[in-house]
Amino acid sequence: MVMQEEKVYILLNKPIGYVTTAKDQFNRESVLDLVKVKQRIVPVGRLDMYTSGALILTNDGDFVYQVTHPKHEIEKTYTVTIKGIVQKEEVEHLKNGVKIEDYITRPAKVKILKIEEEKNQSRLEITIHEGKNRQVRKMCEAIGHKVLALHRSKIAGIGVKDLPLGKWRYLSEKEIERLIRGK
Repeated sequence: MVMQEEKVYILLNKPIGYVTTAKDQFNRESVLDLVKVKQRIVPVGRLDMYTSGALILTNDGDFVYQVTHPKHEIEKTYTVTIKGIVQKEEVEHLKNGVKIEDYITRPAKVKILKIEEEKNQSRLEITIHEGKNRQVRKMCEAIGHKVLALHRSKIAGIGVKDLPLGKWRYLSEKEIERLIRGK
């Protein structure tokens, strides 16, 4: 009789400098180096090496599909610091969708969190439910602003505010349900 491995669902607050892969060809540190569990887990989706924040890891393949498939429209919220003072019309452009490479992004929720004139920087909160490669960075570049810092603060409303960088915790049943439902 084959034993069913216990399913685990983990929320990690990923620090900058870690890759989101199980095996890295360049031998860089992986998010799996931060989460020591007996189960063989994989990241659900990706965060690039220079992005910090919320990342889910699991050993449940069906769950990975549920959460990453675009039809489930799981919201991902980012705090992004950009170079320059963002203008209201640029924010509207982000909200309505911007052209990146060969596609136009779906409408996003965008909020100006802070404008620092003396530093010539703006901080925005951007919520998307697509997950194209480096999408938030490319969206900001499309409106003429270079990203200085990018942090994913929430996935489906599940945040890492109370979780120090590099630390992780198990998701609650309620959080797992929320992710599966996509709300």
